[in-house]
Amino acid sequence: MDPVGAQEFDELIVKLRDLLGLTIVMITHDIDSIFTIVDRIAVLGDKKVIATGTLKEILQSPHPFIEAFFKGQRAQLRKGVKDGR
Repeated sequence: MDPVGAQEFDELIVKLRDLLGLTIVMITHDIDSIFTIVDRIAVLGDKKVIATGTLKEILQSPHPFIEAFFKGQRAQLRKGVKDGR
């Protein structure tokens, strides 16, 4: 999805969640969507769920996959990653 379309999609998901009180299950690898939408997250790695919790809790995990995904060079470009928001 292009950046404009992705942002609009994320905004729609959040709006529907908040207006209708929905629980939304979403599968994505898009770091911006993760930081924009999620309240809770389950991270899959090593062919299983390796961590669950709030984004702040996940960012505290020392698991190598989580470190690489959320703290790697590309993820560092995402505002808020460094301060563990």
